[in-house]
Amino acid sequence: MEVTHEELVKALQNYFGFDTFKGNQEAIIRNVIEGKDSFVLMPTGGGKSLCFQLPSLIMEGMAIVISPLIALMKNQVDAMSNYSEEEGVAHFINSSLSRGEINAVKEDVLSGKTKLLYLAPESLNKGENVDFLKGVKISFYAVDEAHCISEWGHDFRPEYSQIRSMVQRIGKAPIIALTATATPKVQKDIQKNLGMMEATVFKSSFNRPNLYYEVRPKTSEVDKDLVRFIRGMEGKSGIVYCLARKEVEDLAEVLKVNGISARPYHAGMDAQTRSANQDAFLMEECQVIVATIAFGMGIDKPDVRFVVHYDIPKSLEGYYQETGRAGRDGGEGICLCFYSPDDIERLRRFQKDKTPKEIGIGNQLLFETQSYAESTICRRKLLLHYFGEEYTEEKCGNCDNCRKTYKQVDASELLQIALETIQQVNEKHRAEHIVDILHGNQTAEVMSYHHDELENFGAASDEEESTLHAILRQALLVGMITKDVDSYGDLKLTKDGKKFIRKPGKFEVPIEVQNDEDDMMDGAAATCAAADEVLFSILKDIRRKQAKKNDVPPFVIFQDPSLEAMATTYPITMDELLTIPGVGVAKAKRYGDEFLRVIKEYVEENEIIRPEDMRIRTVAKRSTRKKQIIQAIDRRVDLDDLAESCGMSMEEMLDELEAIVFSGTKININYFIKEVLDPDEQEEIYDYFKNADDDNIQKAMAELGEDYYDEMHVRLVRLKFHCDLGN
Repeated sequence: MEVTHEELVKALQNYFGFDTFKGNQEAIIRNVIEGKDSFVLMPTGGGKSLCFQLPSLIMEGMAIVISPLIALMKNQVDAMSNYSEEEGVAHFINSSLSRGEINAVKEDVLSGKTKLLYLAPESLNKGENVDFLKGVKISFYAVDEAHCISEWGHDFRPEYSQIRSMVQRIGKAPIIALTATATPKVQKDIQKNLGMMEATVFKSSFNRPNLYYEVRPKTSEVDKDLVRFIRGMEGKSGIVYCLARKEVEDLAEVLKVNGISARPYHAGMDAQTRSANQDAFLMEECQVIVATIAFGMGIDKPDVRFVVHYDIPKSLEGYYQETGRAGRDGGEGICLCFYSPDDIERLRRFQKDKTPKEIGIGNQLLFETQSYAESTICRRKLLLHYFGEEYTEEKCGNCDNCRKTYKQVDASELLQIALETIQQVNEKHRAEHIVDILHGNQTAEVMSYHHDELENFGAASDEEESTLHAILRQALLVGMITKDVDSYGDLKLTKDGKKFIRKPGKFEVPIEVQNDEDDMMDGAAATCAAADEVLFSILKDIRRKQAKKNDVPPFVIFQDPSLEAMATTYPITMDELLTIPGVGVAKAKRYGDEFLRVIKEYVEENEIIRPEDMRIRTVAKRSTRKKQIIQAIDRRVDLDDLAESCGMSMEEMLDELEAIVFSGTKININYFIKEVLDPDEQEEIYDYFKNADDDNIQKAMAELGEDYYDEMHVRLVRLKFHCDLGN
């Protein structure tokens, strides 16, 4: 099947209300339509679901989506039902349906109405379902949360390993496997188990710029710290993760008695209560859900503003997946983790009844998590490195470590000793073992290998173990050593590491010198905000009522960014409403009338002059010019030359660029800024806007100094700031 770019964009606009695809969505969708296997590695909030939802609506036949949780299926079916004007376009079959309901679903499938059918792997394995699906034309199979296939995946499900054989029984069709958390090892496992080693691999950046990461010490006052934090997030939805079910129940009670609307969620609760608590959270009837990881993949709420880990998670995959529930709409997302070494020991004790292989995997995953929690290095850099992605910026500016002050301490001698030790043990041991040798710890493992007899045994006994771990982590990040995943994390020397042993150079590690905790989360995450907060609040109330009436979560009606856009541009006609991001034809017809009525009344009552009323009716010309400017910037045309070619002054060009950026379009003018400003100047201006109350240019010039900075340069960096954090 062939489909043009224009046809795909038209379908995107019609069904989902968006004008452009995100990242590599279009390439993935095109690969599926062309009948090729696809492996999609995309962070939570990156738009994975669209990669199989849109092609299913376009292609002949029906797509089977294998999904792990009933709650997740229901959310996605509700959402799809609102995107399409046709009834029965999406269904699920699982244990929550009666026999009569299942038969009704099968009737829709056989009639050709249904384009997506969601099944749990357990349901796919049932003989009666296999026999039924054999008589249906399958367009493709989508395996969601595909990391469940891997033994290294944080939520392994044995039923996932049988998907390949089920697919062969039902009928061969292309497969798209999707996950938000996959290390190279997990990716290999997924492709091997699904028989799709030749699949086209699509990897999106794991970087979520809008998420703020922070780790705090877990003290005896942790409950007070948590209450204080949540009170500071008044009116914002959040999730608190705990390890144990009893802890979930107790903590939910603590929050409730402190005036916070919270409900518990864990697998040990009866299904009815668990479902009711989840629905209350989705319907915005409670602010906080306190949960075990059982809640991890069952949530599809885009406006979660904070995720707290009351206990350190078992793996960085799990941590990334869970923190990824925050800020899925691109708005504010604060990820706070409380850490105590005692929690690590508790998790290790949980593994005592497992096989040696499982213990080896579990300990390695725990070590990675502990390293993350104790590190002084940029949290974003560490996370991305773990998933095989290098973050090239020195500081992300949006994690606690990047907001602390450090001094660089020379560790060249200690690194040389550490690298020599790795060499002496034949590169067959993990970081913990190397630290034990250097520190002189007579552990059972050290003694069994006679490593207490090594020359370097106890060579760094006067150093803190955390310092030695920090040196090894830094060496990993700069490429002196690597970890062998097949041996559960044995350290291996790289070419650069061997060279450093022969000829040591400068090597520094950061040591914290101060911690201004009170200012830590000021401006923690950028969030798009409505121009009219009063109208935004009114629209949220309408959305909540509509959601209750239709028995769907509020975000299924319209997501926060759509409401924010409405409260900024004040649409009062259906055509204007269809220009709002995230508003497709079906949603506009189904829900739009009431929103338009209320906005129109609000505009009239408050005598508001709308942007649309002031717009000069030269749409075609302005649109053409805008397009030309954006295309020229994509080609990295010098802005001075671009202004001249358009018959404009540089000031007029800046006006045009600001109009483009402030309307929500992202452009990249970094290439030009680098030509006119040195890095220190860029950083100073950028930092000003990060900490300022508003982006007023006059205020900025007064603060930065007119003798030092040209207004044009400040405006350019302001544009970059808006593109980085606002668009």
